[in-house]
Amino acid sequence: MAMMSESADLDRPQLRWLYLEFGRTMAEVATLPLFQQFLKRAPKGDGHPVMVLPGFMAGDSSTGVLRRFLASRGYEAYPWELGRNLGPATVGYEGERIAERIEEISDGHDGQKISLVGWSLGGVLAREVAKRAPDAVRQVITLGSPFSGKPETSRAWPLFKVMAKGETQTQRFREMVETIAVPPSIPTTSIYTKTDGIVHWKNSIEAQENHTDNIEVRTSHCGLGFNAPTMYAVADRLAQPEDDWRPFHREGWRELVYPSSGH
Repeated sequence: MAMMSESADLDRPQLRWLYLEFGRTMAEVATLPLFQQFLKRAPKGDGHPVMVLPGFMAGDSSTGVLRRFLASRGYEAYPWELGRNLGPATVGYEGERIAERIEEISDGHDGQKISLVGWSLGGVLAREVAKRAPDAVRQVITLGSPFSGKPETSRAWPLFKVMAKGETQTQRFREMVETIAVPPSIPTTSIYTKTDGIVHWKNSIEAQENHTDNIEVRTSHCGLGFNAPTMYAVADRLAQPEDDWRPFHREGWRELVYPSSGH
């Protein structure tokens, strides 16, 4: 998929959702305690290690709530410990610093595979490192991640270009964008919201394959890490047996919480 030039016809999130991001995120944070009984019903897993990757310009403090929830479900939930996420400038174009962190965590668990949960840009990076090291990663879950190959559609793109200091114009970056929409060969789930104010939801849809899935939730982009249905869905995906992964089901009460998988 060729990288697109900036133009007025690109799909971008509606401005109303962008303007509401802060207020909606604060509402998610404030109301999360009300959903504790709901979250206690989330599946518990086998305790395998999970690393959570933050979004663009964010660090490990932004993923603390989600990691504590995963710990409550029995997982060994780890921060990425790589500072603020500035993309390739932080992790390297081959994701080598993430790969090193994965190896470090895996060594502490007798070589066990690690699941990766990545928020926004963190999810893009998680997918890319999983492509390069599929034997080290159990599955990937992304939250509002723009991996369609159209980075200009993100409201964060202008700031990303500034922080990248010209790297977005390099052949290396263009080559990365051309392959970014291809999912890893391991189970991969995208959790997205159609009212995302930063990333257009169409750019967070995984290609339909036997090992991919898409789950829609109702929240803001910055609220994904504090949204109870999102957290429940993450726990559900992580609880899938390593050798018997299945797509998310929406029977029973889930029909009321999770919209149809149709896009």
